[in-house]
Amino acid sequence: MENGDPLSFWQECYVKFYEAFIEADRWKQYLEGVGTTLYVTVLALALGIALGVVVAIIRTAHDQQRPGKKNFFLGLANVVCKVYITVIRGTPMMVQLMIMGFVIFSSSRDFTSVGILTLGINSGAYVAEIIRGGLMSLDPGQMEAGRSLGMGYIDTMRFVVIPQAFKAILPALGNEFIILLKDTSLISVIGGKELMYAVDGITSRTYEQMFPLLGAALIYLVLVMVLTWLLGLLERRLRQSDRR
Repeated sequence: MENGDPLSFWQECYVKFYEAFIEADRWKQYLEGVGTTLYVTVLALALGIALGVVVAIIRTAHDQQRPGKKNFFLGLANVVCKVYITVIRGTPMMVQLMIMGFVIFSSSRDFTSVGILTLGINSGAYVAEIIRGGLMSLDPGQMEAGRSLGMGYIDTMRFVVIPQAFKAILPALGNEFIILLKDTSLISVIGGKELMYAVDGITSRTYEQMFPLLGAALIYLVLVMVLTWLLGLLERRLRQSDRR
């Protein structure tokens, strides 16, 4: 800005905005990054839920064993699950991504898939504890009622216990999903081509960080707001179904 001319300031802002979003159709790179971000989030979420449900059921089944009737294999599986949860929750996501990307899968060039696997494994540990807390909070009589009707343990968990626990843990699960969405930005450190990867590429060409980063922040904010709205809608529908 020369001689305090405000017009020069706004002209400079426009030039930087143009370079960050319009020149060479760079807005398409942001869209491609958003598409990859959503793709990574959905697959990592599916993996995290699958792992979380399995780990939660194993740990809950172990804790609910009757005194004097301990199952050795269930106890061994519970130890493995506890180690998994402790290690994943006790180490930073960045470190986990770098170990997976640069050590375990160092020969792989599919960094996005490595990021999906790492995020899914990380999310699974947190989802497992959320689900286990919901299962353990239910009245034990629910399980006994299902077993008294001739249902097996798995069927009782599937049709009686888990549906009731899901309503209680939905807010915590929603928060974990939002964290997972934002954590996708970390896979760019191993070369995952999501939104922040696009931002880094544009920044390296324009030598300007403000507008690309502000654009990315706005995109993440909109995605989180949409996800929050969808989760709120689901919660309201579940409450309405309870009243019927």
